[in-house]
Amino acid sequence: MPVRNEARNIAWVLEQIADDVDEIILVDGESTDATLITARSYRPDVKVVAQEGTGKGSALRTGFLAATGDVIVMMDADGSMSPQEIRHYVHFLANGYDFVKGSRFMGGGGSLDITPFRRIGNRFLLSVFNNLYGTELTDLCYGFCAFHRRYLDLLDLTATGFEIEAEMTVRAVQSGLRIAEVPSLEMPRRAGKSNLRAIRDGRRVLETTLRGRRAPRRRNVGQFIHELGTSSLASEAAAGSGS
Repeated sequence: MPVRNEARNIAWVLEQIADDVDEIILVDGESTDATLITARSYRPDVKVVAQEGTGKGSALRTGFLAATGDVIVMMDADGSMSPQEIRHYVHFLANGYDFVKGSRFMGGGGSLDITPFRRIGNRFLLSVFNNLYGTELTDLCYGFCAFHRRYLDLLDLTATGFEIEAEMTVRAVQSGLRIAEVPSLEMPRRAGKSNLRAIRDGRRVLETTLRGRRAPRRRNVGQFIHELGTSSLASEAAAGSGS
């Protein structure tokens, strides 16, 4: 989880993480408030690493390299994503999938935070992505994802900003990874302001999507299998959540 001045949010997030999660990594972007003190008071076992570079993408790549577990889950530290959903992502990874994306726009998902302008932008970017890559994804610009750490080198991430979410999906598709989407509820940030800038970051997502299409594929695209979380596997996950 990237963090920078999330002292008013991090306690709630850490409280929701199950005790059986083996490793919690906070990538600190030079917080000047009590973020780290608060985090350690709630989870003494939390691992803090200093962010290398600037931007969300840089923070996530720093965290990925520091991770030691077989499964990596990425999520925000502002309270907009529920750690209780993590088990659904892990469920798919344990059942043959390689890369799992949260979706706010499939059945069972939703957003209490997205503005009409951002919704339109997301639909446009998603349409471009699906048309270029022959996929049927329902959400592109959402940062709740999970994947097997063994694929980190294959993803070969370089993005520094919010466009890293699109870059990961581009690389996963081109590498023939088996992808699943699972429903996710996006909640409003609990406190503070987001660093997201819709127009600037949307343009970077578009550039990443187009640039990825021009790049040579790493594997035969015929090996790519796309599965939506509306499959029977997702039904099991939803049933397990009690929702």
